[in-house]
Amino acid sequence: MIPLQEASARRREIEDKLKQEEETLSFIRDSLEKSDQLTKNMVSILSSFESRLMKLENSIIPVHKQTENLQRLQENVEKTLSCLDHVISYYHVASDTEKIIREGPTGRLEEYLGSMAKIQKAVEYFQDNSPDSPELNKVKLLFERGKESLESEFRSLMTRHSKVVSPVLILDLISGEDDLEVQEEVPLEHLPESVLQDVIRISRWLVEYGRNQDFMNVYYQIRSSQLDRSIKGLKEHFRKSSSSSGVPYSPAVPNKRKDTPTKKPVKRPVRAPGTIRKAQNLLKQYSQHGLDGKKGGSNLIPLEGRDDMLDVETDAYIHCVSAFVKLAQSEYQLLMDVIPEHHQKKTFDSLIQDALDGLMLEGENIVAAARKAIIRHDFSAVLTVFPILRHLKQTKPEFDQVLQGTAASTKNKLPSLITSMETVGAKALEDFADNIKNDPDKEYNMPKDGTVHELTSNAILFLQQLLDFQETAGAMLASQVLGDTYNIPLDPRETSSSATSYSSEFSKRLLSTYICKVLGNLQLNLLSKSKVYEDPALSAIFLHNNYNYILKALEKSELIQLVAVTQKTAERSYREHIEQQIQTYQRSWLKVTDYIAEKNLPVFQPGVKLRDKERQMIKERFKGFNDGLEELCKIQKAWAIPDTEQRDKIRQAQKNIVKETYGAFLHRYGSVPFTKNPEKYIKYRVEQVGDMIDRLFDTSA
Repeated sequence: MIPLQEASARRREIEDKLKQEEETLSFIRDSLEKSDQLTKNMVSILSSFESRLMKLENSIIPVHKQTENLQRLQENVEKTLSCLDHVISYYHVASDTEKIIREGPTGRLEEYLGSMAKIQKAVEYFQDNSPDSPELNKVKLLFERGKESLESEFRSLMTRHSKVVSPVLILDLISGEDDLEVQEEVPLEHLPESVLQDVIRISRWLVEYGRNQDFMNVYYQIRSSQLDRSIKGLKEHFRKSSSSSGVPYSPAVPNKRKDTPTKKPVKRPVRAPGTIRKAQNLLKQYSQHGLDGKKGGSNLIPLEGRDDMLDVETDAYIHCVSAFVKLAQSEYQLLMDVIPEHHQKKTFDSLIQDALDGLMLEGENIVAAARKAIIRHDFSAVLTVFPILRHLKQTKPEFDQVLQGTAASTKNKLPSLITSMETVGAKALEDFADNIKNDPDKEYNMPKDGTVHELTSNAILFLQQLLDFQETAGAMLASQVLGDTYNIPLDPRETSSSATSYSSEFSKRLLSTYICKVLGNLQLNLLSKSKVYEDPALSAIFLHNNYNYILKALEKSELIQLVAVTQKTAERSYREHIEQQIQTYQRSWLKVTDYIAEKNLPVFQPGVKLRDKERQMIKERFKGFNDGLEELCKIQKAWAIPDTEQRDKIRQAQKNIVKETYGAFLHRYGSVPFTKNPEKYIKYRVEQVGDMIDRLFDTSA
């Protein structure tokens, strides 16, 4: 049972808690009442605010709409004013730009083109909106005047700043092809950069806005003139240089210079041996070696003594061909910047015509001159065709590349000239061979001393020139289908689809056959000419000299290798002919040595007195020998053997024979009492006889 005291305490505790709870509940009720009151107040405020907001909205929206309409109206007014200003500006274009157009674009191209753009827009506006307006005519006239000024400025810039390329610069450009140290080619500056940019801008404007192509004609006419004048200037440079020590480097010369420094100096004339000059030098070279061929005439015009103008004209033409290729390439590079792409080929075709026609005309003149030279039998002049033709064929790939896209008639000009030169060259070769064969045996033209005939020296020197032009000469012969003439079968493997394209081996065999033909004709003619001499010994000396000259000339050059292509025994054959003529000559001494030959001497016993008949016979033998020796030495001293080696060989051989025979005769009869005046018959000692023979073939002795 809980004690009463504890129960009383418990009760008081519960009553305290209850009292606290009642107080809390009372506080909550008061708070709720306050919250309700605040809520009612807030609802009242919001309701009032909403009411006022609706009243405000109803008042503002009409004002906003009215303001928006006003803004739209303002924008329309501004746009209208802007359009009016823009339209009005077109009416002022003429007056605003007239002064600029009248003064022209010189010195202010940018401003001028800006004015032209304004005029162009004005024209377009009036055409679209007011085609009947007088303003349209005004701006049209101003536009046309401006366009004409631009065309005039284009012409003026091209005329004033297009300069002829100097000959020295052209030669530097040509020789630059062989400069191994120069890595890239510096293009020619035909126009200053600032001028070029102005020209390009004007040309583009004329094409895009001017609808004008006349400026292209102006361009090609001016540049064509400069190209033509540049090439003619180079040619004139050669003519002026002809009186100096030489002419500029020639691309026709096989051994091209490779020592040009990276920074190329200004070229000075350096003479390269020309075709005719080389023939003269060869002639001098052979003369120094005892192969003089100046004596004796021929109806062939001699190669030596030709005017150097042939070389100058040849070198000049070759340089002009190379110059045309380089300058034309440079012109095309310039043209690509100025002329619209779809007009470039046609304009370039027109631009190069004058210079190209000039080259082709000069080439045809060379062909015509060669034809006339053939008629005159002046084959040295025909030789000028060879270096030119070789250079044209070497340059043809570059020509073809430069002329890509031009008219067919333009492309065919060079092949046509090449064909003409090959034809005339082949004609010259054939006529030369025929003239060698048919050169007449004129007694007054024959060398009196039996030396080398001019026909021989001319023939050899002409053939010598073919060594430098083997492929060219072979192509000439092949182009005329001369294989049938020389009985050379045409192997299909040696020919291509082109009638003028043959393998180098075939051309070499063809040229070898031709050279053998010329040498054969020459040998037949020399045999015929030798019959003009009444003395068989002089005839033999003549043939010996000519055969020896031919052999030595063949050996001193590559001709012997070329001949050996089709005739392996040519060298041996000439040596046999030479030896045969030496033997024929030696027989001329038989009439001298026969007097003292042992087989014709009287037989007598030593110590036995000679009979009168025997003494007389010995006297006749001595007299016959003396007279014959003196006569032959007198005659043969005037004969000539230019080759020192051959001359000494023939003298020594003859001296040995005569001295041996005379020595034996003198030993046998010198002490025999066949006469009271032995000095009358024994006129010469053995050594004296040898000395007399040593003076043979020596007109200076």
